[in-house]
Amino acid sequence: MKTKQETSARPDLPLDGVKVAAITVVWAGPHCTQVLAEWGAEVIRVEPVDAIQPYSRGAERIAPREQLIEMANNGITLSAYPNFDPGSEPWNRNPGFNSHSRNKKSMACNIMTSQGKQAFLKLIEEVDVLVENNVPTTIEKAGITYDTLKEINPRLIMLRMPAYGLSGPYKGYRAFGTHVEAMIGHHYLRGYPDGTPDQTGEAFTADAFAGLLGATVVTAALRYRDLTGEGQQIEMPLAEGFLANLGEFILDFEMNNRVAGPQGNTHHSHAPHGVFPTLGVDQWIAIDVSEDSEWGALCDTLQADSLKKNIHFTTQLSRFKNRTALHEELAKFTISHDKNELFEQLQLAGVCAGPVTDDVELLSSPQLIDRGFFEELDSPVIGNYRYPGIMTKWINTPNTLRTPPPRLGEHSEEIYKELLGYSDLEYKELLEQGHVGDRYPDHLLPEFLHSSQ
Repeated sequence: MKTKQETSARPDLPLDGVKVAAITVVWAGPHCTQVLAEWGAEVIRVEPVDAIQPYSRGAERIAPREQLIEMANNGITLSAYPNFDPGSEPWNRNPGFNSHSRNKKSMACNIMTSQGKQAFLKLIEEVDVLVENNVPTTIEKAGITYDTLKEINPRLIMLRMPAYGLSGPYKGYRAFGTHVEAMIGHHYLRGYPDGTPDQTGEAFTADAFAGLLGATVVTAALRYRDLTGEGQQIEMPLAEGFLANLGEFILDFEMNNRVAGPQGNTHHSHAPHGVFPTLGVDQWIAIDVSEDSEWGALCDTLQADSLKKNIHFTTQLSRFKNRTALHEELAKFTISHDKNELFEQLQLAGVCAGPVTDDVELLSSPQLIDRGFFEELDSPVIGNYRYPGIMTKWINTPNTLRTPPPRLGEHSEEIYKELLGYSDLEYKELLEQGHVGDRYPDHLLPEFLHSSQ
Protein backbone atom coordinates (compact mmCIF):
# COMPACT_ATOMS: atom_id res chain seq x y z
CA MET A 1 0.00 0.00 0.00
CA LYS A 2 1.48 3.30 -1.12
CA THR A 3 1.29 6.28 1.24
CA LYS A 4 1.69 9.83 -0.04
CA GLN A 5 2.44 13.01 1.84
CA GLU A 6 2.26 16.48 0.29
CA THR A 7 4.97 16.79 -2.34
CA SER A 8 6.01 19.21 -5.04
CA ALA A 9 4.76 19.26 -8.62
CA ARG A 10 5.66 16.47 -11.03
CA PRO A 11 7.58 17.96 -13.99
CA ASP A 12 7.36 14.65 -15.84
CA LEU A 13 3.55 14.65 -16.04
CA PRO A 14 1.97 15.83 -19.33
CA LEU A 15 0.04 18.79 -17.86
CA ASP A 16 2.77 20.06 -15.56
CA GLY A 17 2.89 23.86 -15.76
CA VAL A 18 -0.80 24.17 -16.72
CA LYS A 19 -2.79 26.23 -14.22
CA VAL A 20 -6.52 25.55 -13.87
CA ALA A 21 -9.03 27.66 -11.94
CA ALA A 22 -12.13 25.77 -10.87
CA ILE A 23 -15.57 27.01 -9.84
CA THR A 24 -17.13 23.60 -9.62
CA VAL A 25 -19.86 21.81 -7.66
CA VAL A 26 -21.28 18.31 -7.16
CA TRP A 27 -19.43 15.83 -9.40
CA ALA A 28 -19.10 16.59 -13.13
CA GLY A 29 -16.89 19.67 -12.76
CA PRO A 30 -14.88 18.38 -9.78
CA HIS A 31 -14.34 15.06 -11.57
CA CYS A 32 -13.04 16.89 -14.63
CA THR A 33 -10.52 18.87 -12.59
CA GLN A 34 -9.60 15.75 -10.60
CA VAL A 35 -8.43 14.13 -13.83
CA LEU A 36 -6.59 17.27 -14.96
CA ALA A 37 -4.82 17.42 -11.59
CA GLU A 38 -3.85 13.76 -11.81
CA TRP A 39 -2.24 14.48 -15.17
CA GLY A 40 -0.13 17.20 -13.55
CA ALA A 41 -2.13 20.42 -13.81
CA GLU A 42 -2.14 22.82 -10.87
CA VAL A 43 -5.84 23.01 -10.02
CA ILE A 44 -6.97 25.92 -7.84
CA ARG A 45 -10.45 25.61 -6.36
CA VAL A 46 -12.05 29.05 -6.06
CA GLU A 47 -14.51 28.86 -3.17
CA PRO A 48 -16.03 31.36 -0.74
CA VAL A 49 -15.31 31.36 2.96
CA ASP A 50 -17.84 34.11 3.79
CA ALA A 51 -20.69 32.14 2.22
CA ILE A 52 -21.46 28.45 1.85
CA GLN A 53 -21.23 27.10 -1.68
CA PRO A 54 -23.92 24.42 -1.91
CA TYR A 55 -23.16 20.94 -3.23
CA SER A 56 -19.44 21.32 -2.63
CA ARG A 57 -18.01 20.63 0.83
CA GLY A 58 -21.35 19.67 2.34
CA ALA A 59 -21.32 22.64 4.73
CA GLU A 60 -25.00 23.30 4.06
CA ARG A 61 -25.98 19.96 5.65
CA ILE A 62 -23.72 19.53 8.67
CA ALA A 63 -25.19 17.20 11.28
CA PRO A 64 -24.05 15.87 14.68
CA ARG A 65 -22.68 12.35 15.03
CA GLU A 66 -25.92 10.75 16.24
CA GLN A 67 -27.86 12.01 13.25
CA LEU A 68 -25.14 10.91 10.84
CA ILE A 69 -25.24 7.37 12.22
CA GLU A 70 -29.01 7.28 11.77
CA MET A 71 -28.67 8.57 8.21
CA ALA A 72 -26.01 5.96 7.41
CA ASN A 73 -28.26 3.20 8.75
CA ASN A 74 -30.80 4.37 6.16
CA GLY A 75 -28.24 4.25 3.36
CA ILE A 76 -27.34 7.95 3.27
CA THR A 77 -23.54 8.04 3.54
CA LEU A 78 -22.48 11.06 1.48
CA SER A 79 -21.92 13.09 4.65
CA ALA A 80 -20.70 10.20 6.80
CA TYR A 81 -17.46 11.69 8.14
CA PRO A 82 -14.67 9.38 9.32
CA ASN A 83 -15.98 7.62 12.44
CA PHE A 84 -19.17 9.70 11.94
CA ASP A 85 -17.38 12.52 13.72
CA PRO A 86 -17.90 15.98 12.14
CA GLY A 87 -15.02 17.35 14.20
CA SER A 88 -14.47 21.10 14.35
CA GLU A 89 -14.09 21.38 10.55
CA PRO A 90 -16.72 19.07 9.00
CA TRP A 91 -16.44 20.84 5.63
CA ASN A 92 -12.90 19.43 5.44
CA ARG A 93 -14.04 15.92 6.40
CA ASN A 94 -16.84 15.43 3.88
CA PRO A 95 -16.25 12.18 1.94
CA GLY A 96 -18.15 13.34 -1.14
CA PHE A 97 -15.83 16.32 -1.47
CA ASN A 98 -12.63 14.57 -0.48
CA SER A 99 -13.12 11.72 -2.95
CA HIS A 100 -12.42 14.00 -5.92
CA SER A 101 -10.29 16.77 -4.40
CA ARG A 102 -6.87 15.16 -4.03
CA ASN A 103 -4.01 16.95 -5.81
CA LYS A 104 -5.91 20.28 -5.72
CA LYS A 105 -5.44 23.64 -3.98
CA SER A 106 -8.06 25.82 -2.29
CA MET A 107 -8.27 29.60 -2.65
CA ALA A 108 -10.80 31.46 -0.49
CA CYS A 109 -12.55 33.87 -2.85
CA ASN A 110 -16.19 34.88 -3.24
CA ILE A 111 -16.71 35.88 -6.88
CA MET A 112 -19.99 37.58 -5.94
CA THR A 113 -18.25 40.30 -3.88
CA SER A 114 -16.21 43.19 -5.26
CA GLN A 115 -13.06 42.11 -3.43
CA GLY A 116 -13.51 38.52 -4.54
CA LYS A 117 -14.19 39.39 -8.14
CA GLN A 118 -11.10 41.60 -8.23
CA ALA A 119 -8.96 38.74 -6.95
CA PHE A 120 -10.58 36.31 -9.35
CA LEU A 121 -9.86 38.50 -12.36
CA LYS A 122 -6.23 38.68 -11.25
CA LEU A 123 -6.23 34.92 -11.10
CA ILE A 124 -7.62 34.71 -14.65
CA GLU A 125 -4.58 36.65 -15.86
CA GLU A 126 -2.38 33.84 -14.55
CA VAL A 127 -4.23 30.64 -15.42
CA ASP A 128 -4.52 28.65 -18.62
CA VAL A 129 -7.93 27.09 -18.00
CA LEU A 130 -11.17 27.88 -16.16
CA VAL A 131 -13.61 25.04 -15.50
CA GLU A 132 -17.12 25.72 -14.21
CA ASN A 133 -20.33 23.66 -14.08
CA ASN A 134 -22.84 26.08 -12.59
CA VAL A 135 -26.22 27.26 -13.83
CA PRO A 136 -25.35 29.70 -16.66
CA THR A 137 -27.09 32.58 -14.92
CA THR A 138 -24.70 32.25 -11.94
CA ILE A 139 -21.71 33.08 -14.12
CA GLU A 140 -23.63 35.88 -15.82
CA LYS A 141 -24.65 37.44 -12.49
CA ALA A 142 -21.02 37.33 -11.37
CA GLY A 143 -19.98 39.13 -14.56
CA ILE A 144 -17.36 36.54 -15.48
CA THR A 145 -18.57 35.20 -18.84
CA TYR A 146 -16.04 34.32 -21.50
CA ASP A 147 -16.62 37.61 -23.33
CA THR A 148 -15.34 39.41 -20.23
CA LEU A 149 -12.52 37.04 -19.35
CA LYS A 150 -11.02 36.78 -22.84
CA GLU A 151 -10.31 40.51 -22.74
CA ILE A 152 -8.17 39.88 -19.66
CA ASN A 153 -6.54 36.69 -20.94
CA PRO A 154 -6.99 35.97 -24.68
CA ARG A 155 -5.23 32.61 -24.26
CA LEU A 156 -7.75 31.44 -21.66
CA ILE A 157 -9.58 28.17 -22.24
CA MET A 158 -12.95 28.25 -20.49
CA LEU A 159 -14.86 24.99 -20.14
CA ARG A 160 -18.53 25.47 -19.30
CA MET A 161 -20.56 22.43 -18.29
CA PRO A 162 -24.23 23.42 -17.92
CA ALA A 163 -26.99 20.84 -17.75
CA TYR A 164 -28.63 21.72 -21.07
CA GLY A 165 -26.61 24.46 -22.73
CA LEU A 166 -25.83 28.18 -22.82
CA SER A 167 -28.77 28.80 -25.13
CA GLY A 168 -32.21 27.37 -25.82
CA PRO A 169 -35.37 27.25 -23.70
CA TYR A 170 -33.72 25.10 -20.99
CA LYS A 171 -30.67 27.35 -20.58
CA GLY A 172 -31.39 28.43 -17.02
CA TYR A 173 -32.78 25.14 -15.80
CA ARG A 174 -31.11 23.57 -12.77
CA ALA A 175 -30.31 19.88 -12.87
CA PHE A 176 -28.00 17.23 -11.51
CA GLY A 177 -26.80 14.29 -13.56
CA THR A 178 -29.82 12.21 -12.58
CA HIS A 179 -32.24 14.83 -13.94
CA VAL A 180 -30.29 15.10 -17.18
CA GLU A 181 -30.39 11.32 -17.59
CA ALA A 182 -34.14 11.37 -17.04
CA MET A 183 -34.59 14.14 -19.60
CA ILE A 184 -32.67 12.32 -22.35
CA GLY A 185 -34.22 8.92 -21.68
CA HIS A 186 -31.43 7.05 -19.93
CA HIS A 187 -33.45 6.36 -16.78
CA TYR A 188 -36.24 4.97 -18.94
CA LEU A 189 -33.91 2.75 -20.95
CA ARG A 190 -32.12 1.25 -17.96
CA GLY A 191 -35.37 0.63 -16.12
CA TYR A 192 -36.89 -2.83 -15.86
CA PRO A 193 -39.53 -3.99 -18.36
CA ASP A 194 -41.98 -4.80 -15.57
CA GLY A 195 -41.12 -1.79 -13.43
CA THR A 196 -41.06 2.00 -13.37
CA PRO A 197 -38.14 4.42 -13.82
CA ASP A 198 -38.06 5.29 -10.12
CA GLN A 199 -36.93 1.74 -9.34
CA THR A 200 -33.61 2.20 -11.14
CA GLY A 201 -32.08 4.40 -8.45
CA GLU A 202 -29.54 7.13 -9.05
CA ALA A 203 -26.44 6.31 -11.08
CA PHE A 204 -25.12 9.78 -12.06
CA THR A 205 -23.55 8.26 -15.16
CA ALA A 206 -23.83 11.58 -17.01
CA ASP A 207 -21.70 13.29 -14.33
CA ALA A 208 -18.98 10.66 -14.47
CA PHE A 209 -18.88 10.69 -18.26
CA ALA A 210 -18.86 14.50 -18.35
CA GLY A 211 -15.84 14.64 -16.05
CA LEU A 212 -13.74 12.47 -18.33
CA LEU A 213 -15.03 14.12 -21.51
CA GLY A 214 -14.37 17.56 -20.02
CA ALA A 215 -10.77 16.70 -19.18
CA THR A 216 -10.30 15.34 -22.70
CA VAL A 217 -11.64 18.44 -24.48
CA VAL A 218 -9.55 20.71 -22.26
CA THR A 219 -6.38 18.87 -23.25
CA ALA A 220 -7.47 19.08 -26.92
CA ALA A 221 -8.01 22.84 -26.54
CA LEU A 222 -4.56 23.19 -24.97
CA ARG A 223 -3.13 21.42 -28.01
CA TYR A 224 -5.06 23.77 -30.31
CA ARG A 225 -3.69 26.74 -28.37
CA ASP A 226 -0.16 25.40 -28.80
CA LEU A 227 -0.73 25.36 -32.55
CA THR A 228 -2.56 28.69 -32.93
CA GLY A 229 -1.91 30.72 -29.79
CA GLU A 230 -5.67 31.10 -29.34
CA GLY A 231 -7.79 30.31 -26.32
CA GLN A 232 -11.51 29.64 -26.57
CA GLN A 233 -14.71 28.79 -24.76
CA ILE A 234 -15.86 25.18 -24.83
CA GLU A 235 -19.54 24.54 -24.18
CA MET A 236 -20.20 20.98 -23.03
CA PRO A 237 -23.76 20.40 -21.79
CA LEU A 238 -24.21 17.22 -19.77
CA ALA A 239 -27.26 16.25 -21.82
CA GLU A 240 -25.61 16.54 -25.22
CA GLY A 241 -22.35 15.07 -23.98
CA PHE A 242 -24.07 11.91 -22.78
CA LEU A 243 -26.57 11.46 -25.61
CA ALA A 244 -23.91 9.91 -27.84
CA ASN A 245 -23.91 6.91 -25.50
CA LEU A 246 -27.52 6.26 -26.48
CA GLY A 247 -26.82 6.40 -30.20
CA GLU A 248 -27.81 2.77 -30.80
CA PHE A 249 -31.35 3.38 -29.56
CA ILE A 250 -31.71 6.72 -31.34
CA LEU A 251 -30.61 5.25 -34.67
CA ASP A 252 -32.85 2.22 -34.22
CA PHE A 253 -35.82 4.54 -33.97
CA GLU A 254 -34.66 6.74 -36.85
CA MET A 255 -34.01 3.78 -39.15
CA ASN A 256 -36.60 1.23 -38.01
CA ASN A 257 -39.18 3.30 -36.10
CA ARG A 258 -38.71 1.05 -33.06
CA VAL A 259 -38.99 2.32 -29.50
CA ALA A 260 -36.57 0.29 -27.40
CA GLY A 261 -38.38 0.41 -24.09
CA PRO A 262 -36.84 -0.38 -20.69
CA GLN A 263 -33.87 -2.73 -20.99
CA GLY A 264 -33.22 -3.78 -17.41
CA ASN A 265 -30.50 -6.44 -17.43
CA THR A 266 -31.49 -7.78 -20.84
CA HIS A 267 -29.46 -7.81 -24.05
CA HIS A 268 -30.80 -7.50 -27.59
CA SER A 269 -29.59 -11.02 -28.49
CA HIS A 270 -27.70 -12.65 -25.61
CA ALA A 271 -29.39 -15.07 -23.20
CA PRO A 272 -28.88 -15.72 -20.42
CA HIS A 273 -27.85 -12.17 -19.68
CA GLY A 274 -28.45 -10.82 -16.19
CA VAL A 275 -27.69 -10.99 -12.50
CA PHE A 276 -28.42 -14.21 -10.64
CA PRO A 277 -28.58 -15.11 -6.92
CA THR A 278 -25.75 -16.99 -5.26
CA LEU A 279 -25.06 -18.52 -1.86
CA GLY A 280 -25.67 -16.16 1.06
CA VAL A 281 -27.86 -13.18 1.80
CA ASP A 282 -28.15 -10.69 -1.06
CA GLN A 283 -25.25 -12.25 -2.99
CA TRP A 284 -25.25 -12.17 -6.78
CA ILE A 285 -23.28 -12.91 -9.93
CA ALA A 286 -23.58 -11.37 -13.40
CA ILE A 287 -23.55 -13.82 -16.32
CA ASP A 288 -23.56 -13.19 -20.08
CA VAL A 289 -23.79 -15.98 -22.67
CA SER A 290 -23.38 -14.97 -26.30
CA GLU A 291 -23.15 -18.30 -28.11
CA ASP A 292 -23.98 -21.99 -27.84
CA SER A 293 -20.50 -23.10 -26.77
CA GLU A 294 -20.63 -20.73 -23.79
CA TRP A 295 -24.06 -22.06 -22.88
CA GLY A 296 -22.70 -25.58 -22.81
CA ALA A 297 -19.77 -24.51 -20.66
CA LEU A 298 -22.11 -22.72 -18.24
CA CYS A 299 -24.33 -25.80 -17.88
CA ASP A 300 -21.32 -28.08 -17.40
CA THR A 301 -19.86 -25.81 -14.71
CA LEU A 302 -23.18 -25.71 -12.85
CA GLN A 303 -23.79 -29.42 -13.49
CA ALA A 304 -27.12 -28.35 -14.92
CA ASP A 305 -27.83 -31.24 -17.31
CA SER A 306 -31.56 -30.53 -17.27
CA LEU A 307 -30.97 -27.02 -18.55
CA LYS A 308 -28.56 -28.22 -21.20
CA LYS A 309 -31.09 -30.78 -22.50
CA ASN A 310 -34.15 -28.53 -22.30
CA ILE A 311 -35.47 -28.14 -25.86
CA HIS A 312 -36.46 -24.54 -25.15
CA PHE A 313 -32.84 -23.59 -24.42
CA THR A 314 -30.81 -25.52 -27.01
CA THR A 315 -30.01 -22.60 -29.36
CA GLN A 316 -29.16 -18.98 -28.86
CA LEU A 317 -32.40 -17.93 -30.54
CA SER A 318 -34.56 -20.28 -28.48
CA ARG A 319 -32.87 -19.14 -25.29
CA PHE A 320 -33.49 -15.53 -26.19
CA LYS A 321 -37.16 -16.15 -26.98
CA ASN A 322 -37.59 -18.00 -23.69
CA ARG A 323 -35.25 -15.83 -21.63
CA THR A 324 -37.71 -15.14 -18.80
CA ALA A 325 -38.18 -18.84 -18.09
CA LEU A 326 -34.47 -19.43 -18.69
CA HIS A 327 -33.44 -16.88 -16.08
CA GLU A 328 -35.83 -18.38 -13.53
CA GLU A 329 -34.43 -21.87 -14.07
CA LEU A 330 -30.80 -20.74 -14.10
CA ALA A 331 -31.24 -19.03 -10.73
CA LYS A 332 -32.11 -22.41 -9.19
CA PHE A 333 -28.59 -23.60 -10.02
CA THR A 334 -26.51 -20.49 -9.25
CA ILE A 335 -28.00 -20.00 -5.78
CA SER A 336 -26.05 -22.91 -4.28
CA HIS A 337 -22.66 -21.55 -5.38
CA ASP A 338 -20.33 -19.03 -3.76
CA LYS A 339 -20.25 -16.05 -6.11
CA ASN A 340 -16.46 -15.67 -6.15
CA GLU A 341 -15.79 -19.37 -6.64
CA LEU A 342 -18.37 -19.53 -9.43
CA PHE A 343 -16.84 -16.44 -11.02
CA GLU A 344 -13.44 -18.12 -11.17
CA GLN A 345 -14.90 -21.38 -12.50
CA LEU A 346 -16.91 -19.66 -15.23
CA GLN A 347 -13.95 -17.58 -16.32
CA LEU A 348 -11.84 -20.73 -16.65
CA ALA A 349 -14.65 -22.24 -18.73
CA GLY A 350 -14.73 -19.23 -21.07
CA VAL A 351 -18.00 -17.74 -19.82
CA CYS A 352 -18.27 -14.00 -19.20
CA ALA A 353 -19.17 -13.55 -15.53
CA GLY A 354 -18.43 -11.33 -12.56
CA PRO A 355 -19.45 -11.20 -8.89
CA VAL A 356 -21.59 -8.31 -7.69
CA THR A 357 -19.48 -6.71 -4.95
CA ASP A 358 -20.23 -4.05 -2.37
CA ASP A 359 -17.85 -1.26 -1.39
CA VAL A 360 -16.24 -3.22 1.43
CA GLU A 361 -15.55 -6.19 -0.84
CA LEU A 362 -14.14 -3.86 -3.48
CA LEU A 363 -11.48 -2.62 -1.07
CA SER A 364 -10.39 -6.24 -0.66
CA SER A 365 -10.38 -7.07 -4.37
CA PRO A 366 -7.29 -9.19 -5.10
CA GLN A 367 -7.13 -7.70 -8.60
CA LEU A 368 -7.09 -4.07 -7.42
CA ILE A 369 -4.75 -4.84 -4.53
CA ASP A 370 -2.31 -6.63 -6.81
CA ARG A 371 -2.25 -3.62 -9.16
CA GLY A 372 -1.82 -1.16 -6.28
CA PHE A 373 -4.92 0.77 -7.31
CA PHE A 374 -5.86 2.13 -3.89
CA GLU A 375 -3.45 4.66 -2.39
CA GLU A 376 -3.25 6.10 1.09
CA LEU A 377 -3.28 9.85 1.70
CA ASP A 378 -2.68 11.43 5.10
CA SER A 379 -4.53 14.60 6.10
CA PRO A 380 -4.31 16.41 9.45
CA VAL A 381 -8.11 16.81 9.61
CA ILE A 382 -9.17 13.52 8.01
CA GLY A 383 -6.51 11.02 8.96
CA ASN A 384 -4.92 8.31 6.86
CA TYR A 385 -7.33 6.62 4.45
CA ARG A 386 -7.34 4.76 1.17
CA TYR A 387 -8.47 6.57 -1.97
CA PRO A 388 -9.17 5.33 -5.49
CA GLY A 389 -5.92 5.77 -7.36
CA ILE A 390 -4.99 6.90 -10.86
CA MET A 391 -7.39 5.51 -13.47
CA THR A 392 -4.77 4.92 -16.17
CA LYS A 393 -1.26 3.46 -16.21
CA TRP A 394 1.24 4.97 -18.66
CA ILE A 395 4.21 2.82 -19.53
CA ASN A 396 6.63 5.76 -19.72
CA THR A 397 4.98 8.00 -17.11
CA PRO A 398 4.34 6.29 -13.77
CA ASN A 399 1.94 8.31 -11.67
CA THR A 400 0.60 8.38 -8.11
CA LEU A 401 -1.56 10.61 -5.95
CA ARG A 402 0.48 13.52 -4.66
CA THR A 403 -1.43 15.57 -2.10
CA PRO A 404 -4.48 15.05 0.15
CA PRO A 405 -7.72 17.01 -0.36
CA PRO A 406 -7.18 20.70 0.50
CA ARG A 407 -8.63 22.26 3.60
CA LEU A 408 -10.89 25.24 3.01
CA GLY A 409 -8.71 28.20 2.01
CA GLU A 410 -5.54 26.20 2.72
CA HIS A 411 -3.54 27.76 -0.11
CA SER A 412 -5.01 31.26 -0.05
CA GLU A 413 -1.94 33.04 1.32
CA GLU A 414 0.34 31.30 -1.19
CA ILE A 415 -1.92 32.13 -4.14
CA TYR A 416 -2.76 35.71 -3.16
CA LYS A 417 0.82 36.69 -2.37
CA GLU A 418 2.98 34.58 -4.67
CA LEU A 419 0.73 34.23 -7.71
CA LEU A 420 -1.47 37.35 -7.62
CA GLY A 421 1.05 39.76 -6.10
CA TYR A 422 -0.90 40.89 -3.02
CA SER A 423 1.25 42.52 -0.35
CA ASP A 424 1.34 41.32 3.25
CA LEU A 425 -0.81 44.30 4.25
CA GLU A 426 -3.37 43.73 1.49
CA TYR A 427 -3.71 40.09 2.40
CA LYS A 428 -4.03 40.93 6.10
CA GLU A 429 -6.88 43.33 5.29
CA LEU A 430 -8.72 40.63 3.34
CA LEU A 431 -8.22 38.28 6.27
CA GLU A 432 -9.53 40.81 8.81
CA GLN A 433 -12.55 41.58 6.61
CA GLY A 434 -13.44 37.90 6.37
CA HIS A 435 -12.89 37.60 2.62
CA VAL A 436 -10.24 34.92 3.16
CA GLY A 437 -9.75 32.44 5.97
CA ASP A 438 -10.05 28.76 6.76
CA ARG A 439 -13.50 28.45 8.34
CA TYR A 440 -16.99 29.77 7.83
CA PRO A 441 -18.33 32.45 10.21
CA ASP A 442 -20.50 31.26 13.10
CA HIS A 443 -23.74 32.63 11.67
CA LEU A 444 -23.46 30.14 8.78
CA LEU A 445 -22.84 27.12 11.02
CA PRO A 446 -24.95 25.03 13.41
CA GLU A 447 -24.61 26.10 17.02
CA PHE A 448 -22.51 23.13 18.12
CA LEU A 449 -19.73 24.35 15.81
CA HIS A 450 -19.66 27.98 16.93
CA SER A 451 -16.20 29.18 17.92
CA SER A 452 -17.49 30.06 21.39
CA GLN A 453 -18.46 26.44 22.08
